[in-house]
Amino acid sequence: MKRVVWEKQFLISPSLITFDLSEMTKAVRLIEDSGLEMVHIDILDGHFSPSMPLGLDAVKHLRRKTELEFEAHVMTTAPQFFVDELLDAGVSQICFHAETALHIDGLLNYIHNRGVRAGVALKPATPLNVLEYVLEKCDSVLLMLINPGYAQIAGEGQVPYASRKVRELSEMIRSRCLDTKIVLDGRISEENIREFGEGAFANIFAVGSTCIHKDDIEGSLRRLKETEDRLNRKAGA
Repeated sequence: MKRVVWEKQFLISPSLITFDLSEMTKAVRLIEDSGLEMVHIDILDGHFSPSMPLGLDAVKHLRRKTELEFEAHVMTTAPQFFVDELLDAGVSQICFHAETALHIDGLLNYIHNRGVRAGVALKPATPLNVLEYVLEKCDSVLLMLINPGYAQIAGEGQVPYASRKVRELSEMIRSRCLDTKIVLDGRISEENIREFGEGAFANIFAVGSTCIHKDDIEGSLRRLKETEDRLNRKAGA
C-alpha cells in the first residue's frame, strides 16, 4: 500500500456509498483515474445507523481490485467484530465510534498492533472531552457533522455548531503538538473544504453527493483532485 499518502497534509476521500454499488469496481476506477488516492468506506450495522448499504464481503472483494487506500468508518453498535473483519480485509485506517466502544484505549492498541492506523469517530453532539486521555493514540479523529443515518432526510443539514467543534479539536491537537489528522464526514461541501482546508483546521474530507454529482462524476472527481492539490501546494506538502 502507498503509505506515503498519509504524509500529505490534505486528502479528499470519496465515499464509496455515493456511487452505484452494483458497479463498485467501476467506481474505484473512476477515483483512480482522477488521481485521488483514497476511498472512504462506511460500515453500518442497521442499528447504530438505520441502513446497511455496504457489506464486508464487498469490501474484501474490492480490496483485491484496487491499490487505493481504504479508510474505514465503523458505525456499529458492537465494533469489535467489524474491526476484525476490516483488519483481515486490508484497510489502511479504521475509525470506530467512541459512543459504542467498551474500551477505547484498548481498541486503539488492538488496531495499532496489526499495523493499521487507528482513530476515534464522534457523533455531532458527543463532546471532545471523551478524547482527553486517548488523543495521543489517535492517528485520526473523525467528526460527524450530521447525525448518523439522517443524510437522506429532507432538511437534515450539518449541525450549527460544526465549525466551532472542528476549530476546538484543531486547537486541542495543536496545543499538544500532535500530528493527529481530523477527518470531516457528513454532507461535506466545497465551501467546507475551503473553510477548513485553507484554514488548516482539518485534513481529510469524506465527500459524497454534495460534491460528487451523479450527472458529472468524472468532472466532480477531477475538480476535487484539483482542490486537494491546491491545498497541499499552499501547505508546502
